[in-house]
Amino acid sequence: MNPMKKLLILLIAVTSFSAIKANEGMWLVSLLNKMNEAEMKGLGLNLSAQDIYDINNASLKDAIVRLNYGQCTAEMISDQGLVLTNHHCAYDAIQTLAIQNGDDYLTKGFWAYEKNQEMPIKDFVVSFLERIEDVSARVLEGIDHTTPEADRAALIAERSKAIMEESTNDGMYETEVKSFFYGNEFYLMVYKTYSDVRLVGNPPEAIGKFGGDTDNWMWPRHTGDFSMLRIYADADNNPAGYSESNKPYAPKHHLPVSALGVGEGDYAMIMGYPGSTDRYLSSFGVKQAIDVANPAVVEVRDLKLKTMKSHMDEDPQVRLMYASKYAGVANYWKYFIGQTKGLKRLNVYGQKQAIERDFQQWANADGERKEKYGSALKMMEDHYTATTPYVKADKYLVEAGITGADIVLKAWRMGNGIQRSYDAEAKEFPADKLAGLTAQGEGSYSEYNEMLDKDLFVKVMTMYMKNVPADQVPAIFQTINGKYKGNVQKFADKMYDKSIFANKENFDAFIAKPKMKTLEKDLAWQFAGSVIALYRTGFGDADPVAYDQSYRLFVDGLRQMNSSKNYSPDANSTMRVTYGSVQDYFPADAKHYDYITTHKGILEKEDPSNPEFIVPSKLKELIENEDFGSYADANGDLIVCFLTDNDITGGNSGSPVINGDGHLIGLAFDGNWEAMSGDIAFEQELQRTISVDIRYVLFIIDKFAGATNLIEEMDLVTERKTVIPEPVLEMAPVEDGDIPMMDQMRD
Repeated sequence: MNPMKKLLILLIAVTSFSAIKANEGMWLVSLLNKMNEAEMKGLGLNLSAQDIYDINNASLKDAIVRLNYGQCTAEMISDQGLVLTNHHCAYDAIQTLAIQNGDDYLTKGFWAYEKNQEMPIKDFVVSFLERIEDVSARVLEGIDHTTPEADRAALIAERSKAIMEESTNDGMYETEVKSFFYGNEFYLMVYKTYSDVRLVGNPPEAIGKFGGDTDNWMWPRHTGDFSMLRIYADADNNPAGYSESNKPYAPKHHLPVSALGVGEGDYAMIMGYPGSTDRYLSSFGVKQAIDVANPAVVEVRDLKLKTMKSHMDEDPQVRLMYASKYAGVANYWKYFIGQTKGLKRLNVYGQKQAIERDFQQWANADGERKEKYGSALKMMEDHYTATTPYVKADKYLVEAGITGADIVLKAWRMGNGIQRSYDAEAKEFPADKLAGLTAQGEGSYSEYNEMLDKDLFVKVMTMYMKNVPADQVPAIFQTINGKYKGNVQKFADKMYDKSIFANKENFDAFIAKPKMKTLEKDLAWQFAGSVIALYRTGFGDADPVAYDQSYRLFVDGLRQMNSSKNYSPDANSTMRVTYGSVQDYFPADAKHYDYITTHKGILEKEDPSNPEFIVPSKLKELIENEDFGSYADANGDLIVCFLTDNDITGGNSGSPVINGDGHLIGLAFDGNWEAMSGDIAFEQELQRTISVDIRYVLFIIDKFAGATNLIEEMDLVTERKTVIPEPVLEMAPVEDGDIPMMDQMRD
């Protein structure tokens, strides 16, 4: 080879390696291949892929937990079951405990200085991933693109059910078979789930939610978004219901906590349970989202937020009742505003069209490919053409009809409970069934205000009737238009006055003298039944089967067309790893954002007249005195939050940010405004993950709360070292492709 040419190739190779950047991808932890591992090590990872996921030995996966079946992520940070997650992930639990105990832990915060002060959280679970198994061959055996869709769906459901049932190990594990790449691959997930979870600590929301809705999705950020839980287990370290005799859970691995801080360009890896992305969405889907779907969601949620806030501002008790619900509505209200702007600004529609043109050209270039993939995009286009006239009605049905006023879902759920409790032959309600209904009623009204709910019902239903065509609304609207002459207020007046479900008094009165006729005549029950019926039947003539088939073929063909590209599957609440580095960014022309924020920004944002920007007096005193203890950086600054270029989405909240040595350096809690279209189109130069620096977490626990008992549990890292999880299973190693059943592993 020509020496100069050889040198040029070498220079290109070296330059390419040194310029490695994090790429798009939420990678399934069991499938970190050689390409991923090489990129990760090039960015600064000092662990192997096996150190991240291993079913024979302890690995990083054993320190990562799923909260409430995918709501959020958390991580183990001590050998005594101590769990760290976001403040907003435990927000609803904190609110419920505050109402239950008559003590506002949201405003004041809560800290357990002894384990006997920790508070059990009802209906809260954490799950550990035991293993992942590729079951694609078994699920798809004998199925190809010519198999009728109904047959395909039935076979997949039957086989998936069998695989899940045989993998539970007599109920010890929970199992799921999840679809990947739109039904082209299938993986079995095996979990062990613990239900005795207790609140250990949370800062006041003036810290944990500092910046509120104003700062949500924004940078720079100064939010201490964290809370602490503890998992309890029985004497054998297995799941058990709450009991005073339970012991703190002993994890297979917990994350060492780094006190060393972060620097620009440092390796950063996030592990967690991202909920949903739509990276393979077609140009037709992007256009529908921009033009119809997103604006409809924003429109309804905007009215819901204004209505709730007007009542919450008038009554502190109502504010406490609705704090979590309001936050949930607000989060995705702002998200869809930002997503729409991002899709337009980045011309995602045009990007998708370019991909589709290449795909169609590739498919048409070969007879066999054309037969299999040639009509996929046309099927998609037909689907969106058929559904677009009904999208607004569909969004209104969910946002206003089903999840608008609480009375609707309350009536549906509790009404079904009443129906199930009725003995039709005896024409009566058995006493034991009534006791169950009474218990249900006791817990259904603690976070409900009738005046707010009625006001919300009237406003969103009035908007619903005004903005959605009459032939696309629930049948109950005919009653409102007829008997009540279109006056939603009059309908609501009668419904909330008479309905079994309007308040606890009405429900208790029904339980005292239960009659099925009373339920059948109940306006809230009738309204709920009408909206649910429409939801189940759907709108128009769109064929959901054709939609599924078109995307399955498109994604399969796309991966074959670019066979050298390492595609990652869309998020689906399964454990993923995303890797990158600590990075600043340029959000727009002549703008630059640093990769960290400091304590100075907290006081710069302080506004005692605005609940979102109140700084607790003790925190202000610590900042003014620069009393940061050992948690300041080399410049004497207290770092609050930092940025990485990791690829995350909803469900990743609470995920650990891990450095190249396997140490915890922060908690992911948000994305940035400029990249709100990231769930559909990843933008390397813009997309950033916002995380709270672990040193700020430690500072709040130690200097602000004085909960040194929690600091003492952690393994603090004060000098650079790599931590590889210790083996915990004494057994022969498993070879590639030989995944044992869990009873074999236990033996």
